[in-house]
Amino acid sequence: MAAKKASEIFSKSMIEDVHKWGCLKQKGVSLRYMMEFGSEPNDRNLLISAQFLHKELSTRIARRAIELENLPYGLSHKPAILKVKDWYLDSFRDLRSFPDIKNMNDEKAFTEMIKAIKVRHNNVVPTMALGVQQLKKGMDPKIDYEDLDEIQQFLDRFYMSRIGIRMLIGQHVELHNPHPAPHCVGYIDTKMSPVEVARNASEDARSMCCREYGSAPNVHIYGDPNFTFPYVPAHLHMMVFELVKNSLRAVQERFMDSEKVTPPIRIIVADGLEDVTIKVSDEGGGIARSGLPRIFTYLYSTARNPLDEHADLGIADNVTMAGYGYGLPICRLYARYFGGDLQIISMEGYGTDAYLHLSRLGGSQEPLP
Repeated sequence: MAAKKASEIFSKSMIEDVHKWGCLKQKGVSLRYMMEFGSEPNDRNLLISAQFLHKELSTRIARRAIELENLPYGLSHKPAILKVKDWYLDSFRDLRSFPDIKNMNDEKAFTEMIKAIKVRHNNVVPTMALGVQQLKKGMDPKIDYEDLDEIQQFLDRFYMSRIGIRMLIGQHVELHNPHPAPHCVGYIDTKMSPVEVARNASEDARSMCCREYGSAPNVHIYGDPNFTFPYVPAHLHMMVFELVKNSLRAVQERFMDSEKVTPPIRIIVADGLEDVTIKVSDEGGGIARSGLPRIFTYLYSTARNPLDEHADLGIADNVTMAGYGYGLPICRLYARYFGGDLQIISMEGYGTDAYLHLSRLGGSQEPLP
């Protein structure tokens, strides 16, 4: 049905257009450039930004649509993947049917259009996850997921591209905000406190843990609350939330039936010359050494998978404590987007340390898949 839709709704000439735009070179953008350009969101800069996005988003979205056509192991033909491909083709058609942006009226209409594209793609991650699960159901359960490196590489490129597309759209849209938060340039907080963001993310994760388990371990945060640096708070919140959520689940399940006092999660924020590093430590029992190579793959999770063929994907931010197997690999992509990284060190039988490195140089250019 989805395949039929693609062939009927999208004309041959438009598909040819997708391939033409997909061959064009993408242009990377740095955090520093976004801050400097967005510091004066006047009509001239907004017009330049819209004209740039009109072409750049067309290229990035076309590349992803082309990749979705040729995935290995029959993944391209899974219903969920066909659905995602339709979203990308719909968005490409909207972009290319929009006329050249010549004045502020055009710019305002374009901004509304890309806002709608961003909303359309809200459910890409869970829908792609469902497609991968549809693939897994038909595979030998004994297969070594490390052998599926081609799928892993595709998903890394695909999700990194998605982060970039949403960052570019979100940054442009937010520059229209007549009442920006103090020190904010679009999505970027030029004086972000990592301790404050970590505290908010931890509270959100503990609230979720309490809803699922009835209680949650404490979280202790160590670091200078007055230290700030330029970064995207929404990105950091997502990463710390994911890491703390994993630690809370591990500790809660390990000590659920124990008479011992539940140990706290410890977060340490360190300010270095090149990196700001956030360490999340727990005593949740750790990960077996044989399992460590799998933790950054999209085909593995230590928890029961909440997705099935009948999953309701109508809610964009429907989050559970665990099960998708996507938290850590996507977390690492967010860290790498502006030049950072994520490392996991485990002591089986004791606990896990996650080291989240964030580049504070501000000049790191987004990696272009």
